[in-house]
Amino acid sequence: MLDKRKFYINGEWVDPATPKDLDVINPSTEEVCAVISVGSEADTNAAVAAAKAAFDSWSQTPLEERIGYVEKILELYKERSADIGEAISTEMGAPVALANTAQAGSGAAHIKAFIRELQKFEFDQMLNDRAPNDRILYEPIGVCGLITPWNWPMNQVTLKVIPAIAVGCTVVLKPSEIAPLSSMVLAEIIDAAGLPKGVFNLVNGDGVGVGTQLSGHEDVDMISFTGSTRAGIAISKNAADTVKRVALELGGKGANIVFADADEKAVKRGVLHCMNNTGQSCNAPTRMLVERSIYDDAVKAAKEAAEMVTVGLASEEGRHIGPVVSEAQFNKIQGLIEKGIDEGAKLVAGGLGRPEGFNKGYFVRPTVFADVNNEMTIAKEEIFGPVLTMIPFDTEEEAIKIANDTVYGLTNYVQTQDHGKANRVARRLRSGMVEMNGNPRGAGAPFGGYRQSGNGREGGVWGIEDFLEVKSVSGWVEE
Repeated sequence: MLDKRKFYINGEWVDPATPKDLDVINPSTEEVCAVISVGSEADTNAAVAAAKAAFDSWSQTPLEERIGYVEKILELYKERSADIGEAISTEMGAPVALANTAQAGSGAAHIKAFIRELQKFEFDQMLNDRAPNDRILYEPIGVCGLITPWNWPMNQVTLKVIPAIAVGCTVVLKPSEIAPLSSMVLAEIIDAAGLPKGVFNLVNGDGVGVGTQLSGHEDVDMISFTGSTRAGIAISKNAADTVKRVALELGGKGANIVFADADEKAVKRGVLHCMNNTGQSCNAPTRMLVERSIYDDAVKAAKEAAEMVTVGLASEEGRHIGPVVSEAQFNKIQGLIEKGIDEGAKLVAGGLGRPEGFNKGYFVRPTVFADVNNEMTIAKEEIFGPVLTMIPFDTEEEAIKIANDTVYGLTNYVQTQDHGKANRVARRLRSGMVEMNGNPRGAGAPFGGYRQSGNGREGGVWGIEDFLEVKSVSGWVEE
């Protein structure tokens, strides 16, 4: 069992002000894999004070020097990629193949993309040719509280930490208490990179404690949060008294519109995408909307695809899905599967209980429901597990209406070989992202959503701008 009780504050690994242990559970075995400390208000205050003290000097550090630190972080990140992958697999149950590639790899990819964008970003700009002595200056917002989730740990941590420190902000990171181990490896990497004291700080804890303390802290200038919509609402309310900027990346209930002229792999691709990371992705295509003329065939194809998905221990090599992250998550998913059955959805694959051969671990059967309507609970609530709902539609207009009939608006998907129709539908879908015909979004594309999926954008130039204030200056004369 790993002992990870210390916090990283002001450039040092320190003991908590008040000891309070929390077990980290391996979801494959239900056994304790590590122990961390839960931070108190004294710990949060110490981390914020360190970040505040470091801000003035760090914000005035030349951009080239800050980029140099980020390049060193990337170098060390690559050297410790296996450690990061192992931590992610252990803490949140991603199979080792996924943990070492997509999970750990996403962090390195984001750091590389940010370096490219930072090297060409214009922090000082002329307003326009008619106002040559007006300058628009982009400046770091200040001390940032970063609160990250358990489902894609390094993906979300690097999307926040790297642009924040690179533009000159100082940060306090509170990773998920369920999956904190990979973030502690990153803290070790940042320490080895030699950043000035106080630029990066890490305090473990839960949302009610450290999360609330950060979001309401008068010396924190910005909160960037990824997690549930419920928690995002609470953070926004708590942050309101100090009028700090709040950037939110929240839940989703993505629609995958499969038209009759979709390519032959569209249904299988959609099922596998939904099941990836054991369904624990906010941008998962969990509602498959299928044109009625191909609906019956699509249900059969989805059933076959789901039954091909195997379940296994996170520690095992191979292409399979692992457990969901926790007992609470397992119970929530089981309750929603039961709700789907009770409300009359047709269960065509999977269902209640663990897969055959498992009597422990938070393993869920890959599940597909057909004949769902958009009023059913399983079509409205974010399940965050390997559960797909299938809904028939008759017309393009109806498909758009069903897709948009949700409180969320993160990612939608379109499958058709009619490019005009694809583009037309993409314009009308009320979501921050649309992916068409299996084409992933490019590196540096903005990630974020509409409505209760949050605000702000992460990644690329948009992720850099999220951590910047805009200053307008008149009478500027070049020296």
